[in-house]
Amino acid sequence: MAWRWASASVVGSSHIQNGDRLQDAYAVAEIGNGIIFAVVSDGAGSAKFGAFGAWLICRFLSVRFREWVRANPDLPSDEVLADWIDELRDRISAIATQRESTPRQFAATLAAIVVTPDEAVTLHIGDSAVVGRKGTEWDVLCWPENGEYASTTYFVTDDPEPRLNISRHPREHDAFALFSDGVGDLALSHLEQNAHPRFFDPMFRPVDAAPGEGRLIELSAKLATYLAGPSVCERTDDDKTLILISEG
Repeated sequence: MAWRWASASVVGSSHIQNGDRLQDAYAVAEIGNGIIFAVVSDGAGSAKFGAFGAWLICRFLSVRFREWVRANPDLPSDEVLADWIDELRDRISAIATQRESTPRQFAATLAAIVVTPDEAVTLHIGDSAVVGRKGTEWDVLCWPENGEYASTTYFVTDDPEPRLNISRHPREHDAFALFSDGVGDLALSHLEQNAHPRFFDPMFRPVDAAPGEGRLIELSAKLATYLAGPSVCERTDDDKTLILISEG
């Protein structure tokens, strides 16, 4: 099994106007035996170190999954995954103490997936999302979760425990997309609680048709141009991260 993907992360127009940096982070990695891992994290705009928190989440989970796959024939259990999140929170807390800050200042969301020949496992905290293609249909594997109040969500650093959702799916999907909430209004119908085929179908055609494996450099550049373009920025001024993964 081979994988190919296009990925991009661009700063939102509102952040540019305010002189803020990109708060999103992401990672994609093939980790052996036909297994691919991807993660998107969106740092809270109100958190001083939100961008660093997002980067740390992506880095930590990428390393953990790679180490696990090298040493184990099966994917980690839900209990192990929850332990990893606890370890991640402890690491953020230690870094916050070093910087004379608090974990809340590193607040960031989490949407991750690991796909093997037999199953797909998702980890989710907050308002990013993961979808999968089965035949001609798009299934939302992780629906964005908003907090108690408008424009709020959940973060890895929430006390006393994060709102972690872990789900396991049989390998019925041949393509996956992960995206931060800046893409959500384009990609999802919140009224019907489903994914927009008219968004994902044309986005995936060049990825499906591309030769080669791994990250598609030219398509990734075109994806970044699209996400930063006026047709998208007119609809959302937030940071935008999108990963498009197709099975070769």
